[in-house]
Amino acid sequence: MSLHVIFEPAKCQGYANCLIEAPEIWDFDEDENRAVLRQDMLDDTLRAKAEASARCCPAQAISIEERTP
Repeated sequence: MSLHVIFEPAKCQGYANCLIEAPEIWDFDEDENRAVLRQDMLDDTLRAKAEASARCCPAQAISIEERTP
């Protein structure tokens, strides 16, 4: 089972909470003032960080889906 991170950049308001929670998954574009998804397919080792980044997004721009390979 793998995780798919779904990011809606148009909703991002630049709080960078996701980056704080999961720098392995997120980066930040200072010119655009929004998060940048570094990798959208994750294995279980990053599950907790991915879920935390989705929970902490005040704009609700992040969601997580489970996918079968």
